[in-house]
Amino acid sequence: MKRLASLVLLFAFAAALVTPLLAATTAAPAKTTDASPAGGIATAVTTLTGIAISPLLGTGGFGLYKWYKAETDAEKSALPWFAKPSFFLPALLIAALCALKDTFGAMVPPGFKKPLDVLETVENKASGLVAAGAIVPFTMGALSSWILNSGDSTATATRNFADSGLAMMHLGAADLSWLLNILTVPFGLAVFAVVWMASHAINVLILLSPWGAIDAVLKAARTAVLGLLTITATLDPKIAAIGSLIVIVIAWLIAGWAFRLTIFGSLFCWDFFTLRKKRFTPQPTTNRLFSGGALKGVPIRTYGNLLNQPENGRLIFTYKPWLVLPQRTAEVTLTAPYVAKGLFFSSISDGAYTLFLLPPRYRDHEEEIAKIYKLEGGVKDAGLLKAWASLRELFGGSATKAQIV
Repeated sequence: MKRLASLVLLFAFAAALVTPLLAATTAAPAKTTDASPAGGIATAVTTLTGIAISPLLGTGGFGLYKWYKAETDAEKSALPWFAKPSFFLPALLIAALCALKDTFGAMVPPGFKKPLDVLETVENKASGLVAAGAIVPFTMGALSSWILNSGDSTATATRNFADSGLAMMHLGAADLSWLLNILTVPFGLAVFAVVWMASHAINVLILLSPWGAIDAVLKAARTAVLGLLTITATLDPKIAAIGSLIVIVIAWLIAGWAFRLTIFGSLFCWDFFTLRKKRFTPQPTTNRLFSGGALKGVPIRTYGNLLNQPENGRLIFTYKPWLVLPQRTAEVTLTAPYVAKGLFFSSISDGAYTLFLLPPRYRDHEEEIAKIYKLEGGVKDAGLLKAWASLRELFGGSATKAQIV
């Protein structure tokens, strides 16, 4: 299983990396491309979706593609910074190292690979911000130029609407390219954000996964989707756009789940790198943590406050959906509670089910948490979760049974 996952990952990564070069050598001349606005929209949507799936690999591959297509030194010197070898070569090298990390990480204990997983999660956040700030405006600007200039992407964006066939709307003398950019850039950012968040959830799942083989399979699946979109884009941009729309719809449907994973991963990385546990002290009345899979009525990994009410012996969990919506509350009922102490982060469990997930800052503070919330079972060492139960929790299962050793 580990060898198969490693081979699939390497094949998918190689396909996604090599395809831009193949596209550069097989692309049709510019005069035969689809000059309709639909062709430009299809290309823009596919580009945004592909880069959002894997920002570093996508930006590096897109930059390599633009550089390879430039025929003269003057054209290459006019390329944006992400299409210069000084950027896309290191970017692709880092992406290759991440792929190798997941490939060979399947053969090492989780403790040796987990710090590298944290680094990659941080890298994915940083590259996502860079891509959103550079690629999205660039792509949307190219789309605006494409629409205004009837498919001629090499023409300037100042050509008026009369040349684009819209003079019948009595706007022929107006240059409204700036207005088109204002309308398209927010749309591009929204598409990018939704898809990136869903893709970034895979990095967080890798961060939480106790098995390297699962990590390799998750990474291979994401890279395979990116490679498929890239290959279909070279054959027919409209087919690639349909595939991109399917990805966007799926990303939209799981946006809440992905958002909660993103928040959890961000806090996990912050606590891990800053050694937050050394400066943290649990509070006697309220502490911020994440809901587990067994807290009824609350989505898994919801960030909120666990309130201690010693006067009536109740525990109340308060949270705001999407961190900004009106506050909600859930009463916590305990029967056999204890703190399950894990290798990288711990949890509050009730019997065989996980109620709350404690960020890494609570590491080495499990005894204090047990006393604050009067958890009768105290602190127990949690072993690796059973395979099926672990997968259920990672992907949002309703409850997870922990194996205590």
